[in-house]
Amino acid sequence: MLLLAVYSILPYMKPGIPMIGLLNSTTLWWGISILILVAFFLSKNYFFDKRNDDNMLIVWIYLLWNATCIVRGMFVAEIYWDWKALVGNAMALVLPLVIFSATNKAVVQYLLAFYIKYALPLFLIFGLIIRTDAFGFYLIPMSFLLFFLPVLTKRQKLLILCVTVVVLVADLGARSNVIKFGVPLLILILYFFRNRKIKRQLETARLTLFILPFVLFILGVSGIFNVFNMSEYMKGDLTYTGADPEGNITEQNLTVDTRTFLYEEVLESAINNNYWLAGRTPARGNDSETFGVISVEVTGRYERLANEIGLANVFTWTGVIGVILYMLMFFRASYLAVNKSRNIYAKMLGIFVAFRWLYSWIEDMNNFSLNYFMLMVMIGLCFSYSFRHMTDKEVLIWARGIFDMRYVRLQKFLPKRSSNEKREYSSLADLP
Repeated sequence: MLLLAVYSILPYMKPGIPMIGLLNSTTLWWGISILILVAFFLSKNYFFDKRNDDNMLIVWIYLLWNATCIVRGMFVAEIYWDWKALVGNAMALVLPLVIFSATNKAVVQYLLAFYIKYALPLFLIFGLIIRTDAFGFYLIPMSFLLFFLPVLTKRQKLLILCVTVVVLVADLGARSNVIKFGVPLLILILYFFRNRKIKRQLETARLTLFILPFVLFILGVSGIFNVFNMSEYMKGDLTYTGADPEGNITEQNLTVDTRTFLYEEVLESAINNNYWLAGRTPARGNDSETFGVISVEVTGRYERLANEIGLANVFTWTGVIGVILYMLMFFRASYLAVNKSRNIYAKMLGIFVAFRWLYSWIEDMNNFSLNYFMLMVMIGLCFSYSFRHMTDKEVLIWARGIFDMRYVRLQKFLPKRSSNEKREYSSLADLP
């Protein structure tokens, strides 16, 4: 968690920071990334809750297709930059391995506890040397903890709310951070309806979040309505003062369309090079006249290896097949959380995972970062039998255990009903 947090903010360091050159070593971080992936691959044998076997088929298929595309990339790669892109993008495509261990709620609890105890306090240092628009990248696990706000103690609530306020007010121009911390606060409204029968309404909302991007995509391609062209349907002066990519404080417009031209380049590249079905492999990117002016000086190609739009990368690297499998992974996880859970927190998490599918059409870049790691953790919890079958009171103990070890010890003595209603005592880790 700590290494991923640091890795996620390295590109956003302020100029003149000592030792930044050593930290930016590609070889160093590739080695760390590989070790993290190996650790999660091996831990799957110890921590994966096998009660989730039937539901994990889609994750296996998605990883298998990604592996196929990675192998294809070995035959596609021609120059040094192709191989470098293949290694970097391949590690992002393999990161869903985290889902298997994340089905164990104890593993997730310990990961977050480590982050709270060690990584979060270090933000007091990193916050001084990174740009304000990167605060949310380091603090992204706190957005997940917002869902458990109602059951936390006053001190724990105060900590999470203070972090949220810091992210929201530090840079309003960092729209992605504002959205990722703001949407959980909106979803929290569902908590107050937990005692009412809202399963049908939740399922309708979930399906809407999956269908809406397709509708907006068709409207945009047909020229009827472009959701990214906000100046057409939002009036008024929506400017803000924030940091630009160089770290300078400037006045910028919130309604600027920064996505339409990316979609145009990604789609035209796929059609012109005929890789729309199976993808161009993670060794290559999409043709780009806009960013190609910069990359041609290095790679000799008018090509961009990765985009800010997460789904655009999935499409470019793995094609329509990969996009469908990616969607089904989100769909199955959110379905289980909303429809097959006993607690309101899993249901809220399922709605958020459905939202993150929609948001992948806008941003949510799928790279080897803490943000993408936490997304896989949330998907893993949606698949998790043990997490979905906790009662609201059991979630209270689990969530407080992230901050206080006494609640972790208390879990050992929580009674659990078996299928024949005979009382048993669950183990501390609740492993199979």
